[in-house]
Amino acid sequence: NRLDRERYRVFPIYIDLDGRWHGGGELAGEVGRPGDLRLSAEETVPMGDILKRWYNESRDSHVVFPVLHGPNGEDGTLQGMLDMLNVPYVGNGVFASAAGMDKIMTKRLREQARIPQAPYSAVASFEWDKDADGIVRELEAAIGYPCYVKPAAMGSSIGIGRCDNREQLLRAVREAFRYDRKIAVEKQIDGREIQLALIGDDEPFCSVAGEFERERDFFSYERKYASGKLTMRIPARLDDGVYARLRTMALRAFRTLDGAGLMRVDFFVTDDNDVYFNEVNTLPGFTENSMFPAMLTHDGRRTFAELLDELIELAFRRYRAKRGSFERRAER
Repeated sequence: NRLDRERYRVFPIYIDLDGRWHGGGELAGEVGRPGDLRLSAEETVPMGDILKRWYNESRDSHVVFPVLHGPNGEDGTLQGMLDMLNVPYVGNGVFASAAGMDKIMTKRLREQARIPQAPYSAVASFEWDKDADGIVRELEAAIGYPCYVKPAAMGSSIGIGRCDNREQLLRAVREAFRYDRKIAVEKQIDGREIQLALIGDDEPFCSVAGEFERERDFFSYERKYASGKLTMRIPARLDDGVYARLRTMALRAFRTLDGAGLMRVDFFVTDDNDVYFNEVNTLPGFTENSMFPAMLTHDGRRTFAELLDELIELAFRRYRAKRGSFERRAER
């Protein structure tokens, strides 16, 4: 809704729960819920027709702004499809999206980049099926309680369970395997969750830190999105030295994943000012009430609308750079 409508023409497309693609017409009003979209020519459109239009139209004046979260939206699959169509799009590419969505892969990359994080173990479903009792004993020895069980590739706290004992661990593992064939079990870190927003490409800009003030227990999907009990604080209350460490680690995480466009990087900071990496979000929430745009507009350097302009320009810049490298190879 904050896009400059005198500068941009907007053609919204959304996918319903049955996998049907809807759209085809220019947006006539404001974006609302999918069922409330007011289009000048709303219709159900075969996915192939939309892809054909994207492929045939000029890539110098059209850009896709993905706002899909979770699997098939921010995990590299949509980005790969757009790359094959040679269509510019906002945000991270296939590798950063796929690796950032997979919690286990992200943890392994952080280990290589020497970014501190909570102790964790990865468990595959076939391993669990063969020796659940043995794996539980290994987890209790290596991780202990309290711990968190997380599907490797889900977002919004879906499928995550906090465990204080073996019974809760068994229940949480069964729940997590409903969403993924591999899971991460990690030690609980007692600390505040601090977030930083990055925007750019090779030399990204890093925002001030932000945090949601809340009780220090696990926020499930329902509590995170339905309770309304989160209070945003920008900038977060941090010593200058702690912020400097967070900023250095956030930039390192961005470059380790070969980030592009935007990324939100989350940390835990303990009462003793120890810092632990939590996760990256390669397609962070982007509403008026989301932390990512709030951190980037807090200092007054850019408005929400200018932030959108910047992301779109970054998408075209990345597309032109990629196209230029293809053309140079073709000339050899």
